[in-house]
Amino acid sequence: MNYESTLKTADAVDYADGVPDTAATDLSARDASAPGTLRRWAIPGGIVVALLLTASWFALRHGGATDAAAGGNAASQAQTVSVIAPGQTTVEGNINASGAIAARRDLPVGIAGEGGRVVSVLVDAGTWVRQGQVLAVVDRSVQSQQIAGQAANVAVQDANARIAQSNLDRALKLVAKGFISNADVDRLTATRDAAVASVRVARASLGQLQASTARLNVVAPAAGLVLTRGVEPGQVVSGGSGVLFRIAKDGELEMQARLSEDNLARLAVGQSAEVTPVGSGRSFTGKIWQLSPTIDVQTREGVARIALDYDAALRPGGFASARIRSGAVTAPVLPESAILSDATGSYVFVLGQGNKVARRAVKIGDVTAQGIAIAAGLDGTERVVLRAGGFLNPGDTVRPVEQRASGPHGG
Repeated sequence: MNYESTLKTADAVDYADGVPDTAATDLSARDASAPGTLRRWAIPGGIVVALLLTASWFALRHGGATDAAAGGNAASQAQTVSVIAPGQTTVEGNINASGAIAARRDLPVGIAGEGGRVVSVLVDAGTWVRQGQVLAVVDRSVQSQQIAGQAANVAVQDANARIAQSNLDRALKLVAKGFISNADVDRLTATRDAAVASVRVARASLGQLQASTARLNVVAPAAGLVLTRGVEPGQVVSGGSGVLFRIAKDGELEMQARLSEDNLARLAVGQSAEVTPVGSGRSFTGKIWQLSPTIDVQTREGVARIALDYDAALRPGGFASARIRSGAVTAPVLPESAILSDATGSYVFVLGQGNKVARRAVKIGDVTAQGIAIAAGLDGTERVVLRAGGFLNPGDTVRPVEQRASGPHGG
């Protein structure tokens, strides 16, 4: 019999009566102490509980470490941005505009008479002229002959009138002696009156010819600067020839600044402006003397007319830019990098609780040397993202780096 069979037999004998047998127990003990035998180990319940508690502690510690690592990674991945609290800054309000330089009163000059061939042109563009000065002369040889003929007719009619008056005077001397009837006197009086009237008619015709001839001279309607000359000697002109000269009355110039409806509403007559012609490093000071009473329905713009004194650097027809002073304003001022725009309008990113980014719509005001004034949307106490706004989305968490406001009244 082998060992396993003996062990089973012994177990059966031990528990046959329900009472363990001592001899069997001793045999089992001996067998267990032999080399190569199968040993049975009994594990107490306390040890099992200790192992479970240890495993739970390791699991909790590992989970907490994982959460902390995840939080640390999220914090390390947050974008670092520069932020600023702009505060309130008092800046000089300016409106920038562009437009053309023109004569304040542009006088077009043409020929008033029936016209003819131009004999001479007495002025050129850039010439200063006085009121009534002759600018160009049209041939008047025909008109001169007509004037001479009419002057002779006046002399004839004047002679007839003198004869009629003499006849009447003699008749009046003879009527008292009965040699001339009263009817003859009346007839001679009527003849005298008709002769006098003929003299007046002849003189009126002579004056008409002289006035018509004088209109052949192209004269300046007012003193000023000749801007353009559109006629040359030998040219045939008439009333339909159009403008021959253009004159800036008294040499006064202006800039016609084109402005939007909003900017036009902020201006008033008398406000000063700095005008800089294109290609010139000089600026000229002027004042608004007229604001357009209407708005162009196509461009939605109006015109502010800025009066300027004459200067050779100001050439009518040239292009210029203007900076119009619109008064001082107090508002938050931000650099251009902080202001973004899309189809809905201009906006900035501000930081809220937990350094989360939020979008804030703003209205742009004046552009100054310090930056862009914010007309509406900010009160100056907010923390505004200065740069990298294009890489942010509302709700993103960032790491802010505070920057100091540069304005005189910045936060």
